[in-house]
Amino acid sequence: MKYLLTVSYRKAKKSTMDSFGIYLHIPYCKSKCRYCDFYSAPGARGVPQSYVDALLRELAKKHRRPDTLYFGGGTPALLSPTQVDRLVRAADPLPGAEITLEANPDTVTADSLRGFRAAGVTRISFGVQSADDAQLRRLGRTHTAAGAAGALRMAREAGFPEICGDIMLALPHYTNEEFDATLHLLREGGCTHISAYLLKIEPGTAFARFPPEGLPTPDQAADFYLYAVRRLEEAGYRQYEISNFARPGHEGRHNLLYWNCRDYWGVGPAAHSCLNNRRSFWPDDVQGFINGSTAEQAEGVCDAEDFLLMQLRLCKGLDLDEYARWGGHLTKIQMDFLRHCVAAGYAAFEGNVLRLTPAGMVVQNAILEALI
Repeated sequence: MKYLLTVSYRKAKKSTMDSFGIYLHIPYCKSKCRYCDFYSAPGARGVPQSYVDALLRELAKKHRRPDTLYFGGGTPALLSPTQVDRLVRAADPLPGAEITLEANPDTVTADSLRGFRAAGVTRISFGVQSADDAQLRRLGRTHTAAGAAGALRMAREAGFPEICGDIMLALPHYTNEEFDATLHLLREGGCTHISAYLLKIEPGTAFARFPPEGLPTPDQAADFYLYAVRRLEEAGYRQYEISNFARPGHEGRHNLLYWNCRDYWGVGPAAHSCLNNRRSFWPDDVQGFINGSTAEQAEGVCDAEDFLLMQLRLCKGLDLDEYARWGGHLTKIQMDFLRHCVAAGYAAFEGNVLRLTPAGMVVQNAILEALI
């Protein structure tokens, strides 16, 4: 999973009819990418059945049927179709549920994709990242551009109604031509949804220990982001969140739960949850999760500040009336700052809705720090 956000809202009035999602964390990977700081475990032999059994043990405790189910990781495609089928059945999603499984292009086959589809997966998400083979090697990815194209073709043939692809921006020695080639690969591959996000050097990663040469400057990275937004829009992918673009009607329903303040339950080491406005998380301990010696730990409650943070990720923006219902209030100093952002082209007010422009998305962290 690329971004696991843990936000809901303390003053929300939720009905039992509200959307609810389940996130299953599959931490196993064949190898560690050089930029990755997510919790993971060696998985060259696939996902141990003991881990699947632990997930099934926890799913047996659920009291609510989800309308989204997300297999994130790690590399969930290391699961066998039979394991996915058992987990989907245990989650017991509602009719019409969105069921997503993340995959690396070189961890799937035509048979496994047909098996995942038969198990009920409706949305397959590939970590393609780049169409440049030298770049993929630099990142520590184990697939090739041709392999990614082949995986997309097999996913189409397997009948997935939703096919998603990831693009990383501002990589070492990056160019607009590399982005265009990657976009072409995904578009021709039938992607209905594309995530495009900037490389960030995280502490503890291989890139942090040995920084690659040729990294763009912050200004260059911002230019790559704005170029990507424009080219994706031209290709028919509408931006709906800071890093997410989709053909109309193909937005990712599960991640929208995070950004739109709905309940979600994460299961597995490093997974996070927010239920009834209270957050919790599982410790980073695969073996402890398997043997049942660890449990979810409380992380706190959420408030209007969290609401503001999440809503300004979305292109639809922050409805100030709704913000007030969550207990939020913009002071005169904050309003003066926002008027400055509007004048500078970083934000816009449309009636009572505040939204960030693409230029504002680039400096979102700075804007949020000033507001909070």
